[in-house]
Amino acid sequence: MSIYLLKTVKKMRTSQSFGVHFTIKKDKAKDGVTNVYACITLNKDRIHFALKHYVKVENWDKGRGGLKVKVPEAKDTNAYLEEVKFTITTYYQQLQIAGKEITPQLLKAMFLGEETEETYSLNKLMDYHYETASAALTWSTLKHYAVTRRYLEKFLREKRNTTDIRINDIDYKFIIDFETFLRNHQPKDHQKPLNNNGVMKHLIRLRKMTTLAFKLQWISKDPFKNYKFRYKKVETAFLNQTELNTIQNKEFTMERLNMVRDLFIFSCYTGLSFVDLMNLKEGNITAGEDGNQWIKLFRQKSNEPTNIPLLPTAGKILERYRNCDRAAITGTLFPNFSNQRVNSYLKEIGVINQIKKVLTFGVARHTFATTITLSNNVPIETVSKMMGHTKIATTQIYARVLLKKISDDMGQLKKIIESNQVNTDQN
Repeated sequence: MSIYLLKTVKKMRTSQSFGVHFTIKKDKAKDGVTNVYACITLNKDRIHFALKHYVKVENWDKGRGGLKVKVPEAKDTNAYLEEVKFTITTYYQQLQIAGKEITPQLLKAMFLGEETEETYSLNKLMDYHYETASAALTWSTLKHYAVTRRYLEKFLREKRNTTDIRINDIDYKFIIDFETFLRNHQPKDHQKPLNNNGVMKHLIRLRKMTTLAFKLQWISKDPFKNYKFRYKKVETAFLNQTELNTIQNKEFTMERLNMVRDLFIFSCYTGLSFVDLMNLKEGNITAGEDGNQWIKLFRQKSNEPTNIPLLPTAGKILERYRNCDRAAITGTLFPNFSNQRVNSYLKEIGVINQIKKVLTFGVARHTFATTITLSNNVPIETVSKMMGHTKIATTQIYARVLLKKISDDMGQLKKIIESNQVNTDQN
């Protein structure tokens, strides 16, 4: 070992308590022969691993960390151990100069030629996530991850002139640069750039990737530690009773619009999402303890159980499609449409009925939570269960926008106060 390297090692030991020494494990010996073990220590972290070099237990000098000098093979063995020490120390220096996070585990992997966190790439991470999560996540959720991946690939090509990146190189600057790219990017299939909340959703998916890498110990620190997600509150759109009646009572000349109208109204009276409505089967309609029909299913998005009493309006629509040939093809209660086609037809329905709000099944679901249930004094806990929400805080979002309900509640309070005042005056 050179004098320069010895001085460097001494300095490193002083600042970070870095060291490499060797030992044997007598309990692992067979016929008096055992492996030599290298021990890497960095601050309070340490790791032992076996070298492919064997010695006799009786020839080991514990104090020197090598073979006894008088042993014939001592010169070769001790020279080999010095070479191991030199190699590990050199790796340590290289990582330190590069400003990388250093661990004994990483140094061990580099010495043994194993795959280290330095070789883990973003593409490899996302491939691993797809392989492990595809069984647990729905197709629609996996599709969102695929979109985020495409944005990352575009960002890397256009801004980094590459197609992949080491996970270790994803830092705070990378996150900010990617956020800026998303805000300024003009997708070919969108009329406008992503809005703020759309950008945040892509960054949340990227954070889930880096969190997975952290848990797998592919990286040693969280790049999102100092990043703050900034969401803008968006008022939840829903139909009031007048708007709902207008669409519900409208008859169209085109059958496809009548079908989509029925699906939309059914969702308004049940709170079912589009995907759950398309998957609805005869087995999901059961008789409840009250003798009435109920919808019972597990939401595809959250796998939460949902039990919904079938209101008369929804029941009539259901009966209308009992013998529908198109529905029989898929074995569902309603004919199946693609989400894209349905949204296009809903846009037509909105224009014909002069509804200024953009009609979607999200609007239908929100209408169930507000106009149909909460506005009619159905307890929020009950609504939360029927909506399949995992947290009541999610349902409370709908309650906050019900100005009419607030007005009605305050009107009742006003009557109580006035009545109490009259009683007081009479006494």
